[in-house]
Amino acid sequence: MLDEDPKPRKTHEIGMLLDALSVEELDARIGLLETEIERLRQAIAAKDKSRQAAEAAFKF
Repeated sequence: MLDEDPKPRKTHEIGMLLDALSVEELDARIGLLETEIERLRQAIAAKDKSRQAAEAAFKF
């Protein structure tokens, strides 16, 4: 038997329709995206640090 109301997805896709989501679900998505933004910023910082170390090693 199929569910009448499909469960909302727990992931977020850029550009997805938001009309069917509750305020609580939207807040959860914001938290998810803020966490992901921080993770991306940390990855950028690590790559910058690595690049700076490589530049320093080859600088004469």
